[in-house]
Amino acid sequence: MRYYLNAGALGIATAVHTTQFVMRDYGLFEPVISIVSDEVDRFEESTKQTIVKVCGVCGPTEQAVSEARIAKKHGFDAVLLSPGGLADKSEDYLVDRTKAVASEMPVIGFYLQLACGGRPLSHDFWYRVAETENVIGIKCASFNRYSTFDVVRAVVESSRCNEITLYTGNDDNIVSDFMQEYRIRKGDGYVSKRFEGGLLGHWCNWTRCAVDLLDKIKEARRTGDWNELVALGPQVTDMNRAIFDPYNGFAGSISGMHEVLRRQGLMKNIKCLDEKERLSEGQAEEITRVISSYPHLIDDEFIAENIGKWINQA
Repeated sequence: MRYYLNAGALGIATAVHTTQFVMRDYGLFEPVISIVSDEVDRFEESTKQTIVKVCGVCGPTEQAVSEARIAKKHGFDAVLLSPGGLADKSEDYLVDRTKAVASEMPVIGFYLQLACGGRPLSHDFWYRVAETENVIGIKCASFNRYSTFDVVRAVVESSRCNEITLYTGNDDNIVSDFMQEYRIRKGDGYVSKRFEGGLLGHWCNWTRCAVDLLDKIKEARRTGDWNELVALGPQVTDMNRAIFDPYNGFAGSISGMHEVLRRQGLMKNIKCLDEKERLSEGQAEEITRVISSYPHLIDDEFIAENIGKWINQA
């Protein structure tokens, strides 16, 4: 947490994929989000900065509402509402679930990719989500260009277009998502919409460089000079391939992120709550390759200079 905050992250999401959804089976949901919230509060008090606190909630309506209430108790600003594990439920059910959670806390909708437990969701579904009061954002992590456009178009066509912030969760396409300007027909004209931030597992690694990357994107939007980012985009995707393990159905994604943090001294090991979560064959070597290939996209030096201070901080 101290690494992410001092790296310049503007917000922290916990109880999500990279925190291991299975944490709930071990009674760790509330203890973990409490630690995260307390650490953010201390950072805000000492720096006078504001950090957005996002808590993942999941499960059927009753569970999601209960988790939202716990997140509210611990001072979170919004919840990221996962559809994972609800493939048997109708879109009507999921819309009603969104409304129930939104009655408790501001909601960020979540289009989760199929390979990680998500399901196809229609343009009409996202339109109805966008029309829901207290839905303040949508994270698109479908890893699919067609469904990504469905989400953006649904938001633009809704009456709440200007009230909803789009976040990319497409870790395979990070830079490109930020480069895109979506111009979509609405009424007699066109409306422009962009992804403004990222809720990305990838950004659990090399976070200082992720902050720098987002600053470069903001500057490019101001100046129109995208030359550096055109080259950086595929490099970021290559790094993501190594840590997310897509060729093995993302089986080593959490372990891959842990392995980077372990090498940097931020974790002692890469054990996961689910013993099946482990590095795939050859994944460690791929992580070594991308670290060597793209030294401008890693932040080992930043961590080495500060890790002692973070560990010993009272």
